Amino acid sequence: MSSVAAVGAFTDEQLELRKTVRALLTKHAAPDAVRAAADSADGYDAALWEMLCQQVGVAALAIPEEFGGIGASAVETHLVLEELGRTLAPTPMLGSVVLGAQAILASGNTEACERLLPDIAEGATIAALCWTGSDGSWDTATAPVTATAAGDGHSLTGASHFVLDGSYSDVLIVAAELDGEVALFEVDPAQESVSRRRLPTMDPTRTLAVVEFAGATGRLLTAAGSAALERVREIACVALSAEQVGTADQALANTVEYSKSRVQFGRPIGSFQALKHRMADLYFLVETARSASYAAVVSLVDDAPSRASDAGVAKVYCSEALQSVTADSIQLQGGIAITWEHDAQLFFKRAHGSAQLFGQPRAYLHWMESAAGLPA
Repeated sequence: MSSVAAVGAFTDEQLELRKTVRALLTKHAAPDAVRAAADSADGYDAALWEMLCQQVGVAALAIPEEFGGIGASAVETHLVLEELGRTLAPTPMLGSVVLGAQAILASGNTEACERLLPDIAEGATIAALCWTGSDGSWDTATAPVTATAAGDGHSLTGASHFVLDGSYSDVLIVAAELDGEVALFEVDPAQESVSRRRLPTMDPTRTLAVVEFAGATGRLLTAAGSAALERVREIACVALSAEQVGTADQALANTVEYSKSRVQFGRPIGSFQALKHRMADLYFLVETARSASYAAVVSLVDDAPSRASDAGVAKVYCSEALQSVTADSIQLQGGIAITWEHDAQLFFKRAHGSAQLFGQPRAYLHWMESAAGLPA
């Protein structure tokens, strides 16, 4: 599959991929199914994930063919995440395929790639990246876990927080400080020295965990962990923006549909000029967020010099746009939208939870101001 030549100019294969994923999710990820999956023991629908992997191959898209994948570009993964964002379907796509698999690839460890990636591409193995500490800082220069040499391997001590899919993953990729530098390790979560617990979260459709290490044995993947995490963070921000665009687009579509059916003073409320203006503003937010997200993935695929800043722009703009769209969606749909039974609150929670992933938007703004030489 080729990458998108220009923002929005998708190939026939890419459009068919989007159509296929949307059809599958429409059938198997209805709101009731999403709620049931979120309330399950692991917090996701294993049957849906198997269908996405076996029938569509979503987990294999961005994994090179030499390691058992399809070898597509980040654009194809982008389209899948956008569709997943529409339904809020909880899957290991972001945690395992984007973070876990890309961290393994970024490590440059060929042996680990050959051993781990084929099963991740099949969907048979779920990987989780243990990165940040309790402060929620997705820094690449420090890590909350410490590694020390122990015989032929390394012993890991500490705790990683906010680990996507960490409570049920089959393999852990752990960022740990080794001799004052950040390194990446592979850790088997079945060890007695590894404990995991799922966190209660504001967004019930996103599974996060705390993973604690009490002298766990780790296999060194790379001593250049900071550089690997820098690359992973760029990929993660771009991927998250795709999901956020899909969520915002669906939240707006739900609001527009409601405005056509809700009648006040003998006419649909969507016909009122004030509401038309507000929904037009929301449409502008969604489409400009989509442009930022698509520009970022093109920059990533082309390995453009601006890829880091483009990823940062997508992270900031899409996070803020989604929060605005979902907040206004609740207001425009009135009292019913604040009830637990209504889906608007799930979109609102996803918006605010996603904004915190991989660093708060203000952190990226400070970084871009500093890079541009602007005063803090």
